[in-house]
Amino acid sequence: MRRLALSLAFLIATAPAAAAQVNYDTVQIRTVKAGDGVYMLMGVGGNIGVSAGADGVIMVDDQYAPLSDKIKAAVAALGGPIRFLINTHWHWDHNGGNENFARSGVVTVAHENVRHRMSVEQFVTAFNRHVPAAPSGALPLVTFTDSVNFYLNGDSIHAFHVPPAHTDGDAIIWFRRANVVHMGDLFFNGRYPFVDLSSGGSVEGMVAAVDRVLALADGNTKIIPGHGPLADRTGLQTYRDMLARVRDRIKRAVAAGQTLEQVQAAKPTAEFDAVWGKGTITPTLFVEIIYTDLSARR
Repeated sequence: MRRLALSLAFLIATAPAAAAQVNYDTVQIRTVKAGDGVYMLMGVGGNIGVSAGADGVIMVDDQYAPLSDKIKAAVAALGGPIRFLINTHWHWDHNGGNENFARSGVVTVAHENVRHRMSVEQFVTAFNRHVPAAPSGALPLVTFTDSVNFYLNGDSIHAFHVPPAHTDGDAIIWFRRANVVHMGDLFFNGRYPFVDLSSGGSVEGMVAAVDRVLALADGNTKIIPGHGPLADRTGLQTYRDMLARVRDRIKRAVAAGQTLEQVQAAKPTAEFDAVWGKGTITPTLFVEIIYTDLSARR
């Protein structure tokens, strides 16, 4: 437990600092078409989803504040104006531009737990760290508890909450007509995911959230991950299989009373490391997070 606290404290403490060291002047916003009228924007931070058409733009997530003008320019090339902005969860690499877009008249929307986590100072026990409240202008203006629908550009855009998974405020956005799903950080494509236990996250919830999307997706569905390239149902199924297999192996080890050191020595992620283990969440840290989560829920 103590080692996880130290490892994650370092990860969380250094992530904003690392972002601050990025030369935002050199960042380019890349646009990838995901479906009819729906696009994925990639820059630095979480992937952005955009539905653009005659009714304007609805955007999902907004990366870091210094990139807001570049993001606005990329969106303007697709259509405008931006009318709504949905946050998939509360992390800074997905909502850092909230205040800038709100100043432009964009209505920000998120699950109620996102506004709560952003609006009050929190003490994250595992990290021994105080998280200050966000500026009032960055807080979502509209919140929902279960789901909310938007009817723009000939599409029915369904944003729905899932039980605690990456955090306790995750939302999945389903562009029904375009057949595109934005999963936020419930899906890290090509790297091990971060399960934020301090924000109510759960590996069981991650698997359940993926299952929910697999149930609504078909062979033509395009899936926007929180990080990594655009994916499809097959790619999401591969991610789900990895998550479930690692979870099951560690769950059995926890039930058998094995220590974290014993579980790590057994290398339960070994067969997946070449593909999934090159991101910020290393194989060792990934095992540690899952072990800590499952052992606390026995």
